[in-house]
Amino acid sequence: MIRSGNIRIALYTLGCKLNQAETEFLAGEFNKAGYHLVSPDGTADIYIVNTCTVTHIADRKSRHWLRLARRKNPEALVIATGCYAQRAPQELAQIADLVVDNKEKDHLLELVKGLPLQTPLPIIARSRNLERSKGESKESNAPYNTRVRSLIKIQDGCHSPCTYCVVPRVRAHEYCLPAPQIVEEIRQKVAAGYKEVVLTGTKVGCYSHDGADLRGLIEGILRDTDIRRLRLSSLQPQEISAELLALWQDRRLCRHFHLALQSGSDVVLQRMRRCYSLDDYRKAINLIREAIPDVAITTDVMIGFPGEGDGEFEQSYHFCQQANFANIHVFPFSPRPETVAAKIPEQAREHVKKERAQRMLELARYCRHSFYVPFLGRTMPVLWEKETNFGSSIYSGLTDNYIRVFIRSEKPLTNRMTPAKLDGFYNDRMRGELISEDSSQGKG
Repeated sequence: MIRSGNIRIALYTLGCKLNQAETEFLAGEFNKAGYHLVSPDGTADIYIVNTCTVTHIADRKSRHWLRLARRKNPEALVIATGCYAQRAPQELAQIADLVVDNKEKDHLLELVKGLPLQTPLPIIARSRNLERSKGESKESNAPYNTRVRSLIKIQDGCHSPCTYCVVPRVRAHEYCLPAPQIVEEIRQKVAAGYKEVVLTGTKVGCYSHDGADLRGLIEGILRDTDIRRLRLSSLQPQEISAELLALWQDRRLCRHFHLALQSGSDVVLQRMRRCYSLDDYRKAINLIREAIPDVAITTDVMIGFPGEGDGEFEQSYHFCQQANFANIHVFPFSPRPETVAAKIPEQAREHVKKERAQRMLELARYCRHSFYVPFLGRTMPVLWEKETNFGSSIYSGLTDNYIRVFIRSEKPLTNRMTPAKLDGFYNDRMRGELISEDSSQGKG
């Protein structure tokens, strides 16, 4: 049987913030059990790769990291988990020693402890319907990356009918965690030194548990914890309401909304089976901007959805121009197995997707710069994350409205929240001047 002792374990995450939150949980579980957490770039006895399968590029990166782990230590136990492991376990069984689906992911520690020291190839873990008691908290006091920002899973699963998306296949079971459990976990994160918490899930805006919706959950967190910053990972435009936005009177809520657009063409949105129109989207962003000054709205835009003609792409481009996003995540359509969109005959050619993506990326850079410009000369609180390179004395951090700031400091700034004057640009982001150390933020 595998026992912890001095066993080195490395965890690597691909994909969404939900995957990151689940890896953070796993890191805490293994740390509490006595395993020695090491960087995925180093040598370990056990490698766990939390995979993504949302695009073919994510699949390729997942396979790459599994092979890389094998090269780093041929004697190591290499484990694949996550959405690729859920979708195609037999594929990954050709690379990994153990393939663990999403249903079993939370129980990886138990699985590893139960393995014989000499593990045969391959092993595919299937759900054994192991369940935690409702009151058990998934808390981790272990430092995963840095004790600056912690991702908290509040919801999982999706039944939305989007024609391009594989997520309903790999995260089919929709459920929400109890609000008291989430609040207690955040309290423990605060006690461990975290300054910011990000609420994440497959559909954060659909949170509902024992009568508490997302608004009620946020109210409880603000009332019952001392977290300095609370951020939401993403929402859908149809989930925005004046009642929800009223909570942002509390300055601990970060002035940043990520609303996936996917396309600025109503015709394409209909083919995608998105649950909103462009008019719905406009109303949502206007409501946000009216309620919250200096707010950042970021988005995702898919390039080359099947049947997207030049005219529809131009509609999408012009919509993004007019929306004045703070940033745009641009990605090409990738046909996913067994999705409706993969079977549509009018698949865009790769060179067309590449040309359109380049135009949209240039627009994204322009939008980000345009969003930054009004903040030149302003002093804003920044949560500093880490040195960009060891010994460089250049630190990187974020304002609450998602402005990336770089600053030079001979004193360590990691996990400090200080005011900084935004006085110029640095590598397409902003440069700051340190004003003072550790400003405090009270409630409200």
